[in-house]
Amino acid sequence: MWQEFKEFAMRGNALDLAIGVIIGAAFAPIVATLVANILMPVIGYAAAGIDFSRLEITPVEGVNIKYGLFLNALVQFLITALALFFIIKGINAMRKPEAAPEPAAPPQSEVYLKEIRDALVKAK
Repeated sequence: MWQEFKEFAMRGNALDLAIGVIIGAAFAPIVATLVANILMPVIGYAAAGIDFSRLEITPVEGVNIKYGLFLNALVQFLITALALFFIIKGINAMRKPEAAPEPAAPPQSEVYLKEIRDALVKAK
């Protein structure tokens, strides 16, 4: 059972997923700060001074739909996904490609048939 677990844990996809989750968790606060404090204020300034984090709709008294926070989260997700894409692409580029196995030698009978064929072609 230990061997089976070891094979599962060391499989490429499981290892890539683990790396992605760990890096994503560590990277999330950085991206959240980047989006909230740098990108969205610049985008808001370019869009006539709009603060996206405060955008909301109040369709009924006491019900606020804060779509500005959703926009911030969407930008944060896109930046995180893009960064992880480049990280995984870099890791995959550093991995050595597996060498293709050499083809097995043909059976001896096939070798003899080729020799007979070549001898018949030469005889003509």
